[in-house]
Amino acid sequence: MACLFKTRSEAQRACRGGKVEVGGLSAKPHRLVRVGDEVRITRARGPQTLVVRALAERHLAKAAARELYEDRTPPPSPEQVEARRLARLMGPVRESTSAPDRRERQALRRLKGRI
Repeated sequence: MACLFKTRSEAQRACRGGKVEVGGLSAKPHRLVRVGDEVRITRARGPQTLVVRALAERHLAKAAARELYEDRTPPPSPEQVEARRLARLMGPVRESTSAPDRRERQALRRLKGRI
């Protein structure tokens, strides 16, 4: 898929995992698409729906590749935008059971107002 995934291997994993549908059917990595096919990709932030407008024989720049499909994904609701913003502010959850390192100790002190 033209610039819909960062790498080919990421696109293959999505296809094998059942995250990509073409015309309502699960797509395999070697599936050929035609002009007019509807492609649906299930992502963490919600499904993405695209319609193939043209095909390219060679690799294209990202800006040019965007001209090959029409994005029919509905815009996110204000609640979804706010939920994404809050998730981004919270940052990644720490799952380690070891003691905090120097940077984490400093951040905890700042958070508690001790520095």
